[in-house]
Amino acid sequence: MRALGLAGAGLMVAIGALWTLQGLGYLGGSSMSGERTWATIGPLVAGLGVALAFVIIQGRGRRR
Repeated sequence: MRALGLAGAGLMVAIGALWTLQGLGYLGGSSMSGERTWATIGPLVAGLGVALAFVIIQGRGRRR
């Protein structure tokens, strides 16, 4: 379960980074390109992914 959670957190970080780059206009070819909304949502999703990974890693240490 821990590996699945960390994989999900990594996916959230990757998707958040992708959305951020599209929102800022660095990656084109999408309706999301150049839209400020995605430049805001992307870092939030990535941050939640980092927080999820932190909680999963810290939770493992408390059980021992």
